[in-house]
Amino acid sequence: MSEAICPVAEAAKLLGDKWTLIVLRDLAEGPRRFKELERSGEGISPSILAARLRELEQQGIVTRASYHEIPPRVEYALTPKGRDALPVVEALRTYGTRWLVPEGAEVD
Repeated sequence: MSEAICPVAEAAKLLGDKWTLIVLRDLAEGPRRFKELERSGEGISPSILAARLRELEQQGIVTRASYHEIPPRVEYALTPKGRDALPVVEALRTYGTRWLVPEGAEVD
């Protein structure tokens, strides 16, 4: 008999990382280049960002499009699977705004 799989635990494994959620937040606005994601204001290192984008691409959350231009251009965008995770990001934004951001603080 197989063990039951908990959907919450599986989603948390995929989406429960700070940097994954920040990448999803930033890509919610549309395709972004690596440097744009790096400058999100959260302080992610290039190596961590590259690893996270690779993982998200492998999981079918983002796509990576290369353009043969000079200089070369690469853009990342959400897949339908990635867009389906955006309500989770919005729920965290709502919760954070209500309970974790000091009153009167500027909210992103």
